[in-house]
Amino acid sequence: MSKQYETVIGLEVHVELATKTKIFCSCSTAFGGAPNTHTCPVCTGMPGSLPVLNKKVVEYAMAVGLATNCTITRHSKFDRKNYFYPDNPQNYQISQLYAPICRDGYVEIETETGSKKIGIHEIHMEEDAGKLIHDEWEDCSLVDYNRSGVPLIEIVSEPDMRSAEEVIAYLDKLRLIIQYLGASDCKLQEGSMRADVNLSVREVGAKEFGTRTEMKNLNSFKAIGRAIEGERQRQIELLKEGRQVIQETRRWDDNKESSHAMRSKEDAQDYRYFPEPDLVPIDISEEWLEEIKACQPELRTEKLKRYKEEFEIPEYDAQILTGSKQMADMFEAATAICKKPKKVSNWLMVETMRLLKEAGQEPEDMRFSPEHLAKLIELADAGTINSSVAKEVFEHIFHEDVDPEKYVEEKGLKTVNDEGALRETIERIVAANPQSVADYKGGKEKALGFLVGQTMKEMKGKANPGKVNEILKELLK
Repeated sequence: MSKQYETVIGLEVHVELATKTKIFCSCSTAFGGAPNTHTCPVCTGMPGSLPVLNKKVVEYAMAVGLATNCTITRHSKFDRKNYFYPDNPQNYQISQLYAPICRDGYVEIETETGSKKIGIHEIHMEEDAGKLIHDEWEDCSLVDYNRSGVPLIEIVSEPDMRSAEEVIAYLDKLRLIIQYLGASDCKLQEGSMRADVNLSVREVGAKEFGTRTEMKNLNSFKAIGRAIEGERQRQIELLKEGRQVIQETRRWDDNKESSHAMRSKEDAQDYRYFPEPDLVPIDISEEWLEEIKACQPELRTEKLKRYKEEFEIPEYDAQILTGSKQMADMFEAATAICKKPKKVSNWLMVETMRLLKEAGQEPEDMRFSPEHLAKLIELADAGTINSSVAKEVFEHIFHEDVDPEKYVEEKGLKTVNDEGALRETIERIVAANPQSVADYKGGKEKALGFLVGQTMKEMKGKANPGKVNEILKELLK
């Protein structure tokens, strides 16, 4: 009988925090600036420059720790991790080894097999390195220090995951928690959330872990899923052939759907850590901790429950609405204005999702105001505009955030409820379509739909469909 193997996975997740300035200096953290323009002597590692800790970084780290059920370290400190690499200007990175800010937490994930707790070993604060750009044309490497000193938290999980499905559920849970806290936008494609996957395989039933490899360069959930599957197969094949898995760091190439070794990684790798001499330890008082606890927002799990109870929104809709902080904020703000939760939910679930998909955008990219969505719902409900006009107006709200009242007025899109004008148009349509009239009288209900359509066309879509139906039926009697 062939051996059965089990996959063991732990993650190191780096998250760029949403502070306006860097962790140890006042340079901007904005994404996409011209190379080396968001820099100063501190973040470029000039001799004699001294770091000053950004308080907001500590508060975000505490907030994430509390939301992931961690114990907050009351006496936390920084350490120097020494290594030479061209994008690391000081030749060391300020990080936390001995007293990280958060420890021993967990998040609960839901998969097809049910719910499961994934342990969080620790969360520590550190600074990001710069970025190397390899110029193949000139055959050289250029360095951009804009990212150097951008604040990160590193969330280190326990090796509790057993499949790509569990890994993606865990990452999705973390992403939503952090987005709801406002601590980061967690955009994998921009590098503000990066995951390194530590993976090993062992025979089912074995107590000891196998030799693990670390996978880097994963910038989407799909790439992470493919990399896990690829590495799992590679390790199982090695073991079946009686060969050893080497502990190393591997780089995933999503285009080739394969990985290659970057460097071997021994457990005893010596970064020569020592306490950071230029920063004092962080003492977290009871008052400060209570202050952060008091500011914790309602997270997705509580929101889901509340939406179903308070607004009577179906489970599926509530899942979509709370699946993005932006979508949840839009729903709540528009509902607060028009007091019509189900209508707001429908507009977001159907038209908004359709337009986002067409534009290749995420809910985070929505730029229209909840006030304009609420106004549109009021106009449609009052019968001022009919449903097809409402959809047309919403497209303009979505793309240009127009004021629906002004737009309807300027474009003359108000519904025609004037019975005299409607009756006159319908009489003309009936007279011009004797065959459809005969078909309807002969029992063909579809013929009525055709006549309604012709009337709407004549009225440029501005007639009240209910009124049109009513008058048509009366005339055809």
